[in-house]
Amino acid sequence: MRRVVAIAVPIVSVSLLLASGALNAWAGKSVTDPIIWLPLSLACATVGSLLVLRRAGGILGPAFAFVGLQIPLGSAVQAYAYAAIAHGLSGGAWAAWFFQASIGLSLAFFLIIQLFPSGRPLSPRWRVLVWLTIATAAVSFAIPALGVVPEFPVNFPGVVHPLQLLSAGTATALDGLAGVATVVLFIACAVEIALRYRRSSGDERAQLKWFAAATVVAAIGFTIGILMIPSGPAAVFALLTPLIPVAAGIAILKYRLYDIDVVISKTVVVAMLAVFIAVVYIVIVVGIGTLAGNTTSPTLSIAATVLVAVLFQTVRVRAQRLANRLVYGERATPYEVIAGFSERVADTVSTDLVLPQMAEAAGRGVGAIEASVRVRLPGGLERTERWSSAGVDVDRAAAPWTITIGYQGEPVGDLTVTKPANDPVSPAEQSLLRDLGAQAGLALHNVRLTEELGIRLRELDEQAAALRASRERLVTARDAQRRGLQRDIHEGPERQLLDIRQRLHGVDEPEELDDLIAHANDTLDGLRDLARGIFPPLLAEQGIVAALRAHIRKVGANATVEAGGGGYFCCLQAIQNVIRHASNAASVVALSLDGDEIAFEIRDEGTGFDVATTPRGMGLQIVQDRVDALEGTLEVTSEPGRGTRIAVRLPVHELEPAR
Repeated sequence: MRRVVAIAVPIVSVSLLLASGALNAWAGKSVTDPIIWLPLSLACATVGSLLVLRRAGGILGPAFAFVGLQIPLGSAVQAYAYAAIAHGLSGGAWAAWFFQASIGLSLAFFLIIQLFPSGRPLSPRWRVLVWLTIATAAVSFAIPALGVVPEFPVNFPGVVHPLQLLSAGTATALDGLAGVATVVLFIACAVEIALRYRRSSGDERAQLKWFAAATVVAAIGFTIGILMIPSGPAAVFALLTPLIPVAAGIAILKYRLYDIDVVISKTVVVAMLAVFIAVVYIVIVVGIGTLAGNTTSPTLSIAATVLVAVLFQTVRVRAQRLANRLVYGERATPYEVIAGFSERVADTVSTDLVLPQMAEAAGRGVGAIEASVRVRLPGGLERTERWSSAGVDVDRAAAPWTITIGYQGEPVGDLTVTKPANDPVSPAEQSLLRDLGAQAGLALHNVRLTEELGIRLRELDEQAAALRASRERLVTARDAQRRGLQRDIHEGPERQLLDIRQRLHGVDEPEELDDLIAHANDTLDGLRDLARGIFPPLLAEQGIVAALRAHIRKVGANATVEAGGGGYFCCLQAIQNVIRHASNAASVVALSLDGDEIAFEIRDEGTGFDVATTPRGMGLQIVQDRVDALEGTLEVTSEPGRGTRIAVRLPVHELEPAR
């Protein structure tokens, strides 16, 4: 049933107007008078039917359908009254009576303005305006129905009003009051729709833009029509007013809802160009022609045409700029956002320029409170730049809207914009931001590469600084070892040799040499021990395992050696640490060859320590420096009461041939 009614309403509307034209022709009246209302009636009937069929807009669907039928029905009744008067048909007076009274029912259009776009008043308080409109429509219907108003004899000369329950004076006075009430209601409707726009956001704001744009265009066109066609403004009104129901239908059904900005911009440009052409024509043809006494001269028309042609492009550009300013305000147009960003970042890879420029372009392009761009960097790091609009209350912001920016299928960053709570990101703005993100993918990828290079350079600088510090510590340690060796030689073999020399001068008997020879042998053993400490011959002759076992026996360490191949001096230092800090606890020195690396570890059963809180001593630092010098890795694992484990891995390099 709903579908049948939706199809029938436009058909009935058109049929009534066509019948009105036919009756007017039969009555000798103008055929075009009812036909000019065909666009408005058909637009209202069609939009109303669509809304009813799709159950959208609430009461607005039936309201539009009512207007779409009320206009043709009134025209048909008026045409029948004309035909009845001309041909003596019955019911002519009652037809005239009904037409004059039905004009008041056109106030139903005020209800559309009050309830648009949701089908409900702005707030419960504004329901009063709805009831006042209904009451005014009822009074406006009743006054012409009960008495003769001034328009009745004008529209139907010679026809006697069938009721006349009110005197002519009373009916005229009441009709005037109804007219004043109608003006007040119209102003109240304008105030309500302005307040609704201020409080609106998102879809509702776009809907109101459509409605307001159509209303303004119709009003401007009607005003121009009155000025240029004083005898027939009704025709201009009838042809332009259909824009209002069409725009309302687009808004309520949300068909290409957010194209309104483009529509308004183009409409403003066309209107400005029309005004420009009209002004040029009036100034040259009418103004100069009046002064010259000839307004029909073709020379003036040609001059006006030439001037319009010369200035047209300049005026069009300026009109487009003004239209964009009116539509987008402080924002750039979508094209300007994309083009401007392309120009600024075409040859730029610095995060100090690209990211702030992109954030600003996105923020200004959609009128955001804040916009931010985040670049994803290696290792979970990120770089974020933000742009904020000046003088905006961030506490009244909508939820942020974010898109992921990718390059060749890989996400490289994110773009986030935050708009006011009463104006969230629209689908058109989402499309703009996606286009901006797609264009910025390469730029953010270049930024990412630059940041990665900077991170790598900083890591290399830190490694170089650590290596320099390690070398300095090794040099310091070697200096300390040399001083220690010098002290050992001075206090040991050197002093013993001086003692032997002095005692040698006092030898008188051969038997006294035996003691000196034994003393000299002890001194020689001491020198050999010192030499072995520097680089033991056993290390070169039998390898690291034998050298380690000899050193363990010498120092009396409680340690065993497993397998073979490793860093001798690192092991020595680790064993020394076990003796000093672990009370010579049982320990194991394990050495192995793992692929292209030499791995060794020293495990002890000492008291252990907390690695996180205990600073490294000189012994561990020396081991670390030696490992760093050989481009290896050192791992220290220990817990209080659980012993200590020192693991070292050193890469095996092929010896370079001597040159």
